[in-house]
Amino acid sequence: MLRTARGLLLSQGFGATTIAQIAGAAGVSAESVYKNFGGKPGLVRAIYEESLLGSGEVPAEERSDAAQRAAEDPRALMAQLGRFVAEVSPLGSPVQLLIRDAAAGGDSAMAALLREVDDARYARMLHNARQVIARGLLAPGLGEVQVADVFFAVTSAELYETLVLKRGWTPERLGRFVEATLVANLLGT
Repeated sequence: MLRTARGLLLSQGFGATTIAQIAGAAGVSAESVYKNFGGKPGLVRAIYEESLLGSGEVPAEERSDAAQRAAEDPRALMAQLGRFVAEVSPLGSPVQLLIRDAAAGGDSAMAALLREVDDARYARMLHNARQVIARGLLAPGLGEVQVADVFFAVTSAELYETLVLKRGWTPERLGRFVEATLVANLLGT
């Protein structure tokens, strides 16, 4: 059901896609969609949360935490973080952009979801910042808010939109750009 809903929502847009269309294409009843997700905003939330898992067998967030705990070489960690962005952005960024556009179109439930997604993403970036600072992997003098802001910027759906969707970069090239940006801003080299 989520795969079908994702395809329809991303191809048609939030406003143009109905629960009846999703249910029909997924071979379930509309009531089943409402029962499981509470409507389109809940369905979009579930699609977004699924996208954050990444494409590996272990959720991307867990792999990121493990990489940060195990890192000895700061440059290698920045390369790994760039690879995580290359993996997760093609899954999550289109959904974030769908949420953003629906919120901009006046849907109050999607506006609330956008705030929730942004707040959760920033909380995660603050968590990451605290981990790498505690490990002593960054240039001296960087505070957790400054580091979290850099992480937040390079993981934004808008960066993916600009470089991948508008400029035709591959996700891998975006990942290398993220790596270089992190090195320049957080390692001071």
